[in-house]
Amino acid sequence: MKVLALLGSTRKDGNSEYLAKKIVEGTDHTIVTLADLDIKPIVDMRHTEEGFSPVEDDYEELVQLIEDHDILLFATPLYWYGMSGPMKNFFDRWSQYLRDERFNLKEELTKKKAYVVISGGPSARIKGLPLVQQFNYIFEFVNMEFADYIIGAGVRPGEVATDLAALEKAERWNALFR
Repeated sequence: MKVLALLGSTRKDGNSEYLAKKIVEGTDHTIVTLADLDIKPIVDMRHTEEGFSPVEDDYEELVQLIEDHDILLFATPLYWYGMSGPMKNFFDRWSQYLRDERFNLKEELTKKKAYVVISGGPSARIKGLPLVQQFNYIFEFVNMEFADYIIGAGVRPGEVATDLAALEKAERWNALFR
């Protein structure tokens, strides 16, 4: 199984990245930090006669990576009770690429399994649940299997390393992905 880990944080070596790296360690994987890419915000042209216009950025590379992997691991900190800006821009662009005839993204997504990693403060396991639900709705919309999620507790970089429950679950996923 090939795992594509999409990191949504703008912080290098943050807690969601820490967990994601633990999960994919020793597996056949690719890690992409969304904040390092040029992903332009969506210009919603769904209901216009001309439809979406081509956008010159790095997004098509991501579509290719999605097609080339079996498991999609979405890792984001809990920012204002939602996903990070880079992660949100990533999903917003699906509106464009689900309609792009050069790709068959919607069908490709039905073949993938989605896993979600969220990190946040000490009450993230409760306050992060609406974000889990948002991910669930996104995956449901494209008929992609939402396999599981982890919500890790940690604010400062490295704090999640003390969250034994999150680490144990990350180890179970790692074994599953090998």
